Amino acid sequence: MKKTVLIIEDDNDINNMLQILLGQNGYDTLSAYSGTEGVLIHSDSVDLILLDLMLPGKSGEEIIKELKAKRNVPIIVISAIHDISRKVDLFSLGADDYVTKPFHNDELLARIAARLRDSSDASAKKPEKLRYKEIVLDVSDFSVTCKGVPIELSKHEFDLLRLLMENPGRVCTKAMIYDTVWDYENSADDNTLNVHISKLRKKLKSCDPDCDHIETVWGIGYRLKK
Repeated sequence: MKKTVLIIEDDNDINNMLQILLGQNGYDTLSAYSGTEGVLIHSDSVDLILLDLMLPGKSGEEIIKELKAKRNVPIIVISAIHDISRKVDLFSLGADDYVTKPFHNDELLARIAARLRDSSDASAKKPEKLRYKEIVLDVSDFSVTCKGVPIELSKHEFDLLRLLMENPGRVCTKAMIYDTVWDYENSADDNTLNVHISKLRKKLKSCDPDCDHIETVWGIGYRLKK
């Protein structure tokens, strides 16, 4: 069954672009151009909300509260605001994720998919093992094997590999990696990320010398090689 995403964005061009992007990737969409209209449209048919923070009328913070009170579904805030303290405030109000404008389409799609997985029926047991080619990552005991050979990874290396394996075929942008693996995008830098990617590649290649598992998408981020 298709998931429905409610887009609350007052910029007509961005709203239309999001409708097309989501439609091409298997989602149904509803659109609103103000927070008040978004609250009115929000219903049992909505599975996730994309919310622009800078809306006419009521503030984004007020709208988050009203949307959550009406029906608690994941809310991904989209904004040009980079202030970390502002992000933390939004999370405390009930936002589930945050994407900074300008965003990369693959990053937004990956975040939508992740938030929808998180909000799925709590009684449904999530898979404890992720598999990609010869790599097996076991979330339950934080273990990784490649071609059956155990690989010792640091916490950040494990979280980085897990993020890539949860998004096979999609580009994980640097901002997405910083937010997920290092909590916030300014708590690590390109050098830190490059070092961890290099170590992860080396450890995987030691078990499978004929395969380069991680691909660099220059200027954007990384993904598992197809």
